[in-house]
Amino acid sequence: MERNIALIGAGNWGKNHLRNLKNLGVLNSVLELSEEITTLRKKDHPDVKFTSDEKNIINDPAIKGVVIAAPAHLHYEIAKKYLLAGKDILVEKPLALKVDEGEELVRIAEENNRILMVGHILQYHAAVIRLKKLIDDGELGELRYIYSNRLNIGKLRSEENVLWSFAPHDISLMLMLLGGEEPSDISASGGAYINKKIYDTTLTTLKFDSGVRGHIFVSWLHPFKEQKLVVVGSEKMAVFDDVSQEKLFVYPHTIEIEEGNIPVAHKADSEVVKFEPSQPLEEELKHFIKCIDSRDIPKTDGNEGVRVLRILNKAGQYLK
Repeated sequence: MERNIALIGAGNWGKNHLRNLKNLGVLNSVLELSEEITTLRKKDHPDVKFTSDEKNIINDPAIKGVVIAAPAHLHYEIAKKYLLAGKDILVEKPLALKVDEGEELVRIAEENNRILMVGHILQYHAAVIRLKKLIDDGELGELRYIYSNRLNIGKLRSEENVLWSFAPHDISLMLMLLGGEEPSDISASGGAYINKKIYDTTLTTLKFDSGVRGHIFVSWLHPFKEQKLVVVGSEKMAVFDDVSQEKLFVYPHTIEIEEGNIPVAHKADSEVVKFEPSQPLEEELKHFIKCIDSRDIPKTDGNEGVRVLRILNKAGQYLK
């Protein structure tokens, strides 16, 4: 593949797509409506072609794929437009803001034989792939509980609440680790402190028919950055800590029933799990490129994106 992918949006996250697509040698052009952002990006990438007219992307037969890194509330509208124009699509999370919109995008992609992929980047993280193998190999025993914290004092959104901004990563990750099983029961609570209409912190609880339970705690009103997922098994516990340098740990703690029928925890030192490091965004984009060439279904396809939307929607109903 040579220079046949266009990028829609070169803002806060789009700039990372721009850099990676350029380094991979597949970037055709960038559509950016903001003159300020365009001027800023041109300083770092003077050789990249920028445009503010979407017709230059839609009508260019050389452009086979499009990466959409626009604001979330525009994902459905933009993705639909480019799918109908015959382009393969990688859209950043969430796929859309409504379940029926996500389902429509899946239907359009299938009817037009187009690739529809969602940017659930953690599924392309080498530490997560290694964690999945630990689970599948039975290293942790029977899974009991999974929980995640995605916390920061960061950019506050005005179009989407923290559930829709942060939680798609962790929902997608939980579904992956559980082999695609969806929760049978969902509830959520939260608080809106900066803007009374937008939740700054939410706690979502999940119950799966397999017996696994879990929760997802997200907040952008936290004193420090934390991105941690804990998997509790009957034999061992695993921690994926994306903020730490080592990333993946296993804790072989044991609990024994001692005299008087009293459970006693025996703590053990954590073990660092080794894996071959890579850049998740680069791996995600490589996968998109491969799917364009091979016509294979992406690992995080539109259907996976819709499953995440269903959970977000149900959790959001509690918040209302």
